[in-house]
Amino acid sequence: MTATIEPGTAPLAEALDEVRRSAQSLLADLGHRPRALRIRAGDVVVEMEWTEQQAPSAAPAPAADAPPPAPVEQAPVAPPGVGVSAPIVGTFYRAPEPGATPFVSEGDQVRRGQQVGIVEAMKLMIPVEADADGRVVALHVADGAAVEFGERLMTIDPEAA
Repeated sequence: MTATIEPGTAPLAEALDEVRRSAQSLLADLGHRPRALRIRAGDVVVEMEWTEQQAPSAAPAPAADAPPPAPVEQAPVAPPGVGVSAPIVGTFYRAPEPGATPFVSEGDQVRRGQQVGIVEAMKLMIPVEADADGRVVALHVADGAAVEFGERLMTIDPEAA
């Protein structure tokens, strides 16, 4: 891919190049491909998502004396809407401190950028913000639960804004 840089935009191009290098370094250090990557620097947000693309394969026929296959548990399907995801691996908290009122509950109206939780990672408290205006329709993670980067914490219905 070739990009044309307009005169006077060299600092922007350098900043974007630094973001690209940082993202590549983060991905290389992980050792596996994440489901999503989100980098925020001030008002600029870079988001990337990957979907699993596996080629269908024919399953071998079971032997005549083999036991039947165990039932496969279906993962719960997230309701339609905008997912709010964990920005980092850590512990998710729904309230600012133990015993305090949660930032949001199911049914609450939220605004884009509103704090809806916290993820603690290495003694750092990283705010989790709503990505859209709307109504919280589902909370997917319990207070104090360990979360993975990109894991859906809650779902917001923008139609109910």
